[in-house]
Amino acid sequence: MTRFTKSQCQPCPDRPRCTSSRESARNVGFPPRELRDLQVRVRSEQQTPEWKARYAVRSGVEGTINEFAHGHGVRHCRYRGRSKAHLQHVLTAIAVNIERLSGRSVTAEASPPRPPTAFQTFLDQNQIPRPRSWRTLGS
Repeated sequence: MTRFTKSQCQPCPDRPRCTSSRESARNVGFPPRELRDLQVRVRSEQQTPEWKARYAVRSGVEGTINEFAHGHGVRHCRYRGRSKAHLQHVLTAIAVNIERLSGRSVTAEASPPRPPTAFQTFLDQNQIPRPRSWRTLGS
């Protein structure tokens, strides 16, 4: 941690870009070298096509979890106890699956795919292969 005193910080020409505080000085923290090296390595790995393809799958899973948490109130249980809460979650998942399946027409062709997300568009623009659906990963 580096601490700048008020007398050091006030005359600095870059102060407005550094802090908006009028009274106090600035404290700047630096991570340990090992953590910094790890950050640099992980951030560079995140730019590879392989990592982006794996993350595209994760993004779909997180979207489903978000739907359950915000759309169906799974974070708040009606019942007390682990077994009853688990039963509520299972029944909610079954209801969501039925809702998704009932939206499909049996006689009509498959519904058109959803428009791609911004991340999927980025992968497509950069010719990075991505699985079209998480359901096709196991086959």
